[in-house]
Amino acid sequence: MTAGDGTTVAPARTALVTGASRGIGRAVAVGLAAAGLDVALLARDAGRLDETAAEVGRLGPQAGRAVVVTADVTDVQAVDAAVASAVAELGCIDLLVNNAGRVDAEVPLWEADPDQWWSVLETNVRGPFLLSRAVVPGMLARGGGRVVDLNSGAGSHDSTGASAYNASKTALLRLGTNMHRSGHALGLRTFEVAPGVVQTDMTASMAMHAGRTEWTPVERTVEMVVAIAGGGLDAFSGSFVRVTHDSPESLRAALDEAARSGQDVPGQDGRRLRVTRWGEGDPMPGELPRR
Repeated sequence: MTAGDGTTVAPARTALVTGASRGIGRAVAVGLAAAGLDVALLARDAGRLDETAAEVGRLGPQAGRAVVVTADVTDVQAVDAAVASAVAELGCIDLLVNNAGRVDAEVPLWEADPDQWWSVLETNVRGPFLLSRAVVPGMLARGGGRVVDLNSGAGSHDSTGASAYNASKTALLRLGTNMHRSGHALGLRTFEVAPGVVQTDMTASMAMHAGRTEWTPVERTVEMVVAIAGGGLDAFSGSFVRVTHDSPESLRAALDEAARSGQDVPGQDGRRLRVTRWGEGDPMPGELPRR
């Protein structure tokens, strides 16, 4: 797809998915392989990763292949080694999916355990930072690539309790848009994808979801990430999408409508974290003053 700056980024042929041993990460990794991508599976538990790789192996000859790399996403040396191993196996990484994450206790900030609180920030923010830092230079050297952060409504909405998760997902959203602004002209495309409330081990552990009977199908997230990998949604780089409301079809329809009406691509402001105006005379939001 050709972006507004004229840069065309080829569809992804390879991917690296963190937290690929279970839950959303496993489903996304298998879905990408089913779409024909070769996928590096990253997590700490090699045994569970082998199970994901075996599931990929059962997809058939048209699917991509899976390779297993283990690392704690907060350990810079382990991350660098895992990425180097993935590149050695796959040749390159065209798509990075930062999925690994944790949630803290659902208590007010003043009741939070400091060590647990900081550990959540390390996994949810330091982890994607280290992976992106290790993977993006190779993407840019080849003319571009894509980064998907598995974000959350906690990154875009006010929340109560679990303040580390709330803060980490907001920070992650900022990291993604920062990379978009810094790297878009170089071919980097970034996306913040919120999967809704998927039935996973993490959501099962949360009191706020006790008794829940309606869940967001994980297939919606898989569908969105596969569409991003193909390049058809590159115009939404830097934006926040939530699969409970958005689909590849609805986003493509919005692009088509914008093209017909000669308008800007939708979502460039409305799907980003920013201050809203109090009224027409309010200068916020606006560009930061030059310094």
